[in-house]
Amino acid sequence: MARRSKKSEPETLRKQLLALIADFEHKLLEDSLREQVLTLVPANHLLRDLGSSLLNEENCNSARDRILAYLLKYPRAIIHGDELMVVAGISEYARRIRELRVQFGWSVLSGTTLKEMIEQQEISLEELQITTINGLKTDVYALMATEQDREAALRWNEANVLRRSKISTKDKILSYLRKNVGRPVTGEELRYLANDSKEWARRTRELRTEDGWPIATKNSGRPELEVGAYLLEEDRQAEVHDRKIPDPVRVSVLERDHHSCRNCQWSHAKKAANDPRTFLELHHIEHHADGGENTLANLITLCNVCHDEVHRKKIPKDDLFKLLR
Repeated sequence: MARRSKKSEPETLRKQLLALIADFEHKLLEDSLREQVLTLVPANHLLRDLGSSLLNEENCNSARDRILAYLLKYPRAIIHGDELMVVAGISEYARRIRELRVQFGWSVLSGTTLKEMIEQQEISLEELQITTINGLKTDVYALMATEQDREAALRWNEANVLRRSKISTKDKILSYLRKNVGRPVTGEELRYLANDSKEWARRTRELRTEDGWPIATKNSGRPELEVGAYLLEEDRQAEVHDRKIPDPVRVSVLERDHHSCRNCQWSHAKKAANDPRTFLELHHIEHHADGGENTLANLITLCNVCHDEVHRKKIPKDDLFKLLR
């Protein structure tokens, strides 16, 4: 059975470790390799004990607890696996991270997932406070949200069933998002659905930009979302002519309109229980089918209720242009 780290006063452990290392000078002069190795065993144990003793908060008794406590101290920072190995006091830290993610609902994303999201422009380098993606590999991690998602375990079970199905990666992702309409899911969940294939990020982006599903991220119009989260706002596709609005244009319109409906001023910050207004849409004032362009001057932000009213009552475009003044 693997030895568990024993927490103690860090300074005491440091002194004991120094004494062992100093004594090891004499062991190097001996001929017995095994004697040298056996002498280093307690030093190795002491080093692990020292690392796991650096976190002295309450409820930091297990390796998993210590990893979580360390990540919570540095949210959104890129943390190397070697750091987690030190504070955990064990070498099998990756399994503990998976437990935090899958069983306990903490949004811990791997460097690989973050890299693929950056490549699809769903996360920026600035948001992670890094200048290059070169260091984003499997053995680095970032805690994206400091609040626990208690529904995550159920979602991971759903993802596990979908992952084994014979449908395409895009269909797996869409099916999963539709099962979780209105609830954010993480890029790590979507990557798992795709059997850890890097195509998941591109397929998710295609669902929004080409197929018209209202999948929002922090960088595509929902600034209140956590970095690394995806949210299917409504279980319906946009009209064909609304599907080709480029993300930069979409974001510019939402920012100009302060992420609120220009007609009724509803926003996600004002969302209330039983309110039929649930998400924001962009409307072409000069209809796209009539030649209206995907430009800032021809697009207006409307909540889903006002958008339906505009189409049902066929409100004149001049009235809509007035709302932009």
